[in-house]
Amino acid sequence: MGLPNPKLFILPLVVLILLLHIGEGDVQLNYYSGSCPRAEEIVQEEVQKLYQKHGNTAVSWVRNLFHDCMVESCDASLMLDSVNGTISEKTSVRSFGMRNFKYINTIKDALERECPMTVSCADIVALSARDAIVLLGGPYITMRTGRRDSRESHINEVEELIPNHNDTIPFLLSRFQSIGIDTESTVALLGAHSVGRVHCANLVHRLYPTTDPSIDPEYAEYLKGRCPNPNPNPKDVEYARNDRVTPMVLDNMYYKNLLSHKGLLLVDQGLVSDPSTAPFVEMMASNSTHFHRRFSDAVLLLSENNPLTGDEGEIRKDCRFINRE
Repeated sequence: MGLPNPKLFILPLVVLILLLHIGEGDVQLNYYSGSCPRAEEIVQEEVQKLYQKHGNTAVSWVRNLFHDCMVESCDASLMLDSVNGTISEKTSVRSFGMRNFKYINTIKDALERECPMTVSCADIVALSARDAIVLLGGPYITMRTGRRDSRESHINEVEELIPNHNDTIPFLLSRFQSIGIDTESTVALLGAHSVGRVHCANLVHRLYPTTDPSIDPEYAEYLKGRCPNPNPNPKDVEYARNDRVTPMVLDNMYYKNLLSHKGLLLVDQGLVSDPSTAPFVEMMASNSTHFHRRFSDAVLLLSENNPLTGDEGEIRKDCRFINRE
């Protein structure tokens, strides 16, 4: 028997090298399986411990993902503090009402003890949102990891890229479409408003001097009871729950409320009046399984918006600061 022809091995070897190269730098499942095998388990443990002490942290983690990934990239730029010339995205008016940022660093500290300088803050933002969604009664979303952290804040882009509570539906849809999220997925993502609360400062324009006619009259009276001042102080704790029935459960009650004219924000109620979004509201109101399925798909798309990978960015030691050179 003659020796095998070495040329026969060239093509398979080239294909293997190409496949390895293609995978390099991309977010992927179980990215930390070799470098920090317990990474995702540690995030989950810390999220659960913090949730047991401070239940509202779960809503904060979900909102973190939205605010981080909508602005340029899922790169934890949101987590940077204002220091050494950096102006934090947290100072933007679009970040009004956000809190509990410190708990991302609590999770980071636990990971640093296990695997120093290995797990990115960007992945912590994504994974903590994933685990928070489960704690809120939502679906488990299988997320890829391997994101890296930005070396800069995107403060100048925040107001342009983060939708506002009183935006029109066409504008809202255009913002999400710019990152590859279609109309139905946008309606599903807004289902996150099933949990949490809204400060009166973002509500009173629908109540005073006259009541928005799209609000159910009885619901409007409830909101006026929660927000009796037409000019609330943003620093005061004055708010209304997004959903009075299941306020801390990520379910399809949000859509049922919209159909009953009990949408809290102007952009929420707008989903019912716009012909491009109304059918999806009705579908998700009638089928919770469909809502969770589409919500999962949309969150996954959002979490993979233009991530930094490979040699881009860095792995921060402290999520609040860029590493010192």
